[in-house]
Amino acid sequence: MVLWYTDNMDAFSRISLFFLRIAMGSFLLYAGLTKVLDPSWSAAVYLGGTKTFQSFYQLLLAPNVLPAVNFLNEWGMTLLGLSLILGIFVRLSGIAGALLMVLYYFPILDFPYPNPPSDIVDEHIIYALAFLVLAASRAGRVWGLENWCVGLPICSRYPRFRSLLG
Repeated sequence: MVLWYTDNMDAFSRISLFFLRIAMGSFLLYAGLTKVLDPSWSAAVYLGGTKTFQSFYQLLLAPNVLPAVNFLNEWGMTLLGLSLILGIFVRLSGIAGALLMVLYYFPILDFPYPNPPSDIVDEHIIYALAFLVLAASRAGRVWGLENWCVGLPICSRYPRFRSLLG
């Protein structure tokens, strides 16, 4: 069930959704590129200070797993950012972005104690919710490439592919 149809949105809603998509895409693109361009960057520092679900995050620190985690982090953020900025595969990118923010949230959460100064709902949860809004609202069809892609023969031939677009 689709909650919003971008075709029926008023101008203010479309503009707001467009700017949210561009802002969140820029956020991810910048974060990804700074990691890609810094050869000394590693997720090990962040994962090493895990406070919640330590056993799971310690698995990600294993020497044979960490290079894949670093690669997925760097290029995942970069490609998700590009996807949102261009307005293509926004549903998939929104869900992946929300999952990424949740994965970033738990290492810093000292459950059951809240994180000062933002308590239990910090910026990662707000970002995750914003990504879910983009995923649910067909945001790629608001001045994005998804309108063009939906009209391609591959989308007519493979309806499941079209559902990834939104």
